[in-house]
Amino acid sequence: MESIWQKSAQLPSFPKLNQDISADVLIIGGGMAGILTAYFLMRNGVDCVLVEKGKICQGTTGHTTAKITFQHGLIYHKLLKSGGTEMAQKYLEANRFAFEKYTELCEKIDCDYERKDNYVYSIGDRGALEQEMNSLAKIGYPAQFCEKISLPFQTAGAVMFPCQAQFHPLKFISAIAAGLPIYENTFVKEMRGNTAVTDSGSISAKTVIVATHFPFINKHGIYFLKLYQHRSYVLALENACDVGGMYVEDSKTGLSFRNYGKYLLLGGGGHRTGKKGGNWSEIRRYAKLYYPQSTEYCRWAAQDCISLDDVPYIGRYSSRTAQLFTATGFNKWGMTGAMLSAIMLSDMAQGRSNEYADVFSPSRSILKPQLFVNSFESVINLLSITGRRYPHMGCALRWNRAEHSWDCACHGSRFDEYGKVLNNPANAK
Repeated sequence: MESIWQKSAQLPSFPKLNQDISADVLIIGGGMAGILTAYFLMRNGVDCVLVEKGKICQGTTGHTTAKITFQHGLIYHKLLKSGGTEMAQKYLEANRFAFEKYTELCEKIDCDYERKDNYVYSIGDRGALEQEMNSLAKIGYPAQFCEKISLPFQTAGAVMFPCQAQFHPLKFISAIAAGLPIYENTFVKEMRGNTAVTDSGSISAKTVIVATHFPFINKHGIYFLKLYQHRSYVLALENACDVGGMYVEDSKTGLSFRNYGKYLLLGGGGHRTGKKGGNWSEIRRYAKLYYPQSTEYCRWAAQDCISLDDVPYIGRYSSRTAQLFTATGFNKWGMTGAMLSAIMLSDMAQGRSNEYADVFSPSRSILKPQLFVNSFESVINLLSITGRRYPHMGCALRWNRAEHSWDCACHGSRFDEYGKVLNNPANAK
């Protein structure tokens, strides 16, 4: 199931590590966040190296819908309510800065970068949209309210951020990654202090950055409680209309829309990993209903880490790890999250302070309602009777009929029918 990006771009290849080496900064994970971090460090003359257990950008980055926006659902009302005006403003400023950095880089790269208006719509909750508009006014951002939008069904309206962007993520990465010190097919079996042990050599570093989607070092940070994972599904349709912008429903299980060339990318069918969901079957029903003349070009699925408060964790892995950092929990907004992470972590790795560190600190309070949901899921799954169990923490695995995989609802690890790891935090080849 190749994504439309994988079918239309050729990424550079990199060698496998075959000796012991050292570097000032080691980055583990070859997705958008890790590669951008290496790119910024190299531009600043920092001795760094990046390792990826497979090929770069074959995970979430290769399966994104590739929207670049600082409108992350209806988040600003939530942030204003939970963290106050300053916190909400900092979140906006940080993600706007990440957005502008993409604009700066994409001007020099042929990656199908286009400016598009972004819409968050609701099927029936106009009040939630109005609350978001009021919150945005309080923090000084002039969003627009749209009574009608270019989708083939009725909505309660939408909150629109003008002049956001979309691009081809793998064409972008192909240019960014060229010349970087990357080792592919280099699996980190364990960390011994600040030394990464692989099956073909070790890497000693002063600073380590874990950019593996879900942090895999379990003795720090309790990420197995602070995160859960969510799957979503995409169809690329031919002979469907141009919707003229980027659209997402105000729900993790809602529909999303954007065009890429002659294709309409229709997303939805989402569910917590390990739970039942609509998957491609649900999207196909909508495609048949709203675009009856369309045909399916390709399909794919993505997996996203969701934090306790819908704000990413970017910074020190835990309060006790001075030179160990991470970035995770992008909550389905991985493109801006990855760029923001790279900016912040490249600062931190060089000993520089970052003005947004407090907002995204992984050590912030975990006393959020989602913590109790995650804990409940873990207890229920540990007590479930099943023949298949998650090998690291013992949770029950559920068969995913749509994707032919064994999935864990506790932490989101996935395995193929033969037991090979498809998605972390399970740490194996």
